[in-house]
Amino acid sequence: MTRQHTPPGAKAEARPLWKRLAWMAGIWAASVAVLGAVGWLIRLWIA
Repeated sequence: MTRQHTPPGAKAEARPLWKRLAWMAGIWAASVAVLGAVGWLIRLWIA
């Protein structure tokens, strides 16, 4: 099975703007949550 690659200038399958923004917001929220959890664990470990 081979993957078809689109050239850099070509438009891939255009997704709706709301879906792209929802993905970005979800990834941002997950990264903030992970950083908060790591910071909380470090505070527990140091204190």
